[in-house]
Amino acid sequence: MKFSSRKIAALGIALSTLIASSAIAQDLRIATEGTYPPWSFVDAKGTLTGWDVDIANALCEVMKAKCKIVAQEWDGIIPGLNAKKYDMIVASMGVTEKRRRQVAFSKKYKNTSSQFVARKGTFADTSPAALKGRVIGVQRGSIQDAYLSATYPDSQIVRYDKTTDVEMDLIAGRVDLLLANRVTSLLGFLKSPQAADYELVGPEYTGGLLGEGNAIALRKDDAKLLEQVNSAIDTILSNGTYDKIVKKYFDFPLM
Repeated sequence: MKFSSRKIAALGIALSTLIASSAIAQDLRIATEGTYPPWSFVDAKGTLTGWDVDIANALCEVMKAKCKIVAQEWDGIIPGLNAKKYDMIVASMGVTEKRRRQVAFSKKYKNTSSQFVARKGTFADTSPAALKGRVIGVQRGSIQDAYLSATYPDSQIVRYDKTTDVEMDLIAGRVDLLLANRVTSLLGFLKSPQAADYELVGPEYTGGLLGEGNAIALRKDDAKLLEQVNSAIDTILSNGTYDKIVKKYFDFPLM
C-alpha cells in the first residue's frame, strides 16, 4: 500500500500527538510538610522520610519520573504549589471545598479523623460549650484550624507553624488541649516519654470542614499530570505497594 507524502505527514503528526499525550513527566518536585511524624519528618540522619515520602517515591516509580521531595511549611504549601515552586503536594492534605477552589485533588489515598489531646482526666466533654474559655492549640492553616475557628467561637485558639510546637506548649501548660490528626497524635506525640500524662479525649471528628479524606494536590491546569497521578495511585493500590508501605508504619488500615 502506498501513502502520499501528505498522508505520511499526517500520520507522523498523529503519532507525535499520541506520544506526547501519553508521556510521563520525567522531572517532578514534590512538597511535603517535613515536621509531621509519622507522615513526613527528618530522621536522625537528616533524611526526609515518612509515610507520605514513601508514597510519593512509589508513585514516582510507577510514573517513571525523577522526583525531588522537599519540605515546605504548611501555611505556605498551597501558595508555593500555585507559584510553581513544586508540582505536587503529597502531605496527607485533607480535601475540603475551600481547598478545591485553589487546587486540583487526586483520588483519595487515605482516610482521616481528628481528635483532641489533653492531660489525662481533665476533659470528659470536648463540646464547644464545655471548652468555653479554654485555650486550644492547633497547626495554622490546617483543617483542624478551620474547624475550630467555625465551631469553637468561645474558646481561645492559638495557632502554630508546626504540630510539634503545639505539643511542646501543651506540655508546658500554655494550652489546655490540642486538636490534630488522630493517628499523628496516637503514634507520634502520645508515644513519647514526655506525653505519659496525656491522652486522646472526646470523640473522633470527620467530614465537613475536616475534609473528605486525604489526597494529593496539584495545580488546576495540570490535568495530564493529575491523570497520571490517579493512574499511579490505582497501580500501587492494586499491586500491593500501598499496603506494604502502610504496614511499615501502622498495624491498622488507612482506607
